Amino acid sequence: MSVDVRAAGAVLWRRAGAGFEVALVHRPRYDDWSLPKGKVDPGETIAATAVREIAEETGFRAVLGRYVAQTRYEVPAKNNGRLLRKSVDYFSGEAVSGAFDPNEEVDELRWLDPVTAEQLLTRPADVRVLREFCALPPAPTTVLLVRHAKAGKREDWTGDDDLRPLSEAGQRQAAALRDLLPLFGPDRVFSAPRLRCVQTVGGVADALGVEVAHEPLLSEEGYWPDPLLGIRRLLSIAAEGGTPVISSQGGVIPDLVSALADRDGLELPAARDGVVPSKKGSLWVLSFCPGDDGPVLVGADYYPSPLPSPVPSAS
Repeated sequence: MSVDVRAAGAVLWRRAGAGFEVALVHRPRYDDWSLPKGKVDPGETIAATAVREIAEETGFRAVLGRYVAQTRYEVPAKNNGRLLRKSVDYFSGEAVSGAFDPNEEVDELRWLDPVTAEQLLTRPADVRVLREFCALPPAPTTVLLVRHAKAGKREDWTGDDDLRPLSEAGQRQAAALRDLLPLFGPDRVFSAPRLRCVQTVGGVADALGVEVAHEPLLSEEGYWPDPLLGIRRLLSIAAEGGTPVISSQGGVIPDLVSALADRDGLELPAARDGVVPSKKGSLWVLSFCPGDDGPVLVGADYYPSPLPSPVPSAS
């Protein structure tokens, strides 16, 4: 079904003792209890929409995590009453700061445990989203795995290939990533030691005030002599917690993601005919939970360049 109206939101949550609570909002216009959401503005990614709408409706700044679910339904058009097809993409969003003040869209917000929240939600579709969110722990470690942006053709570059820089198109992709990645709350930056890889995430590192740490095992030359070493290196980064950004190459990312998904029994709907995608400037949001033998991959959402809706994993 094609879509006429796109919207995005989140299951907004916060820690509460040993557990967590989720936020529900009451909209007086509809007299309903729902998850916070709103329409996508022109030129806006759904991740940016989710963060903006959460702030506008609830007053809280959210850090996004894994992609949770999409709902689709029909709504009447304002002018002629015909039915429009609407989709809403939901993320996990941790409330990290802010406070609620009633506004023209939302007059009440309640923080509730998931069972109580499910009972209060007005629409069954929101209940399904909440259940999907609750199927995994709310705060897995997020690894933001980026393929370097466009750097022109290798055969057109006469210098050392390690020093091939981003093209103008690649610089635009890197700028889009500078806008997108902070929505997920990155705290440190790693990169294969290629100029184009470093340049792709350099703006994010600058904004964080950190250096880009070189990771030779996540370059094509460093990975393929012994892929297990590269996989172990990524897992060791994940095991440190937080939200690391890792910039790598198209010759590494598909094998790395596929190997982790096979190891941990995770389906990858983004893969077609067994091929894991990795366009230049694209992003994999990898979610890991602690396991007996280290981090376990529980989610893998793919954002193809130029970063439209993600293709979620099937956890």
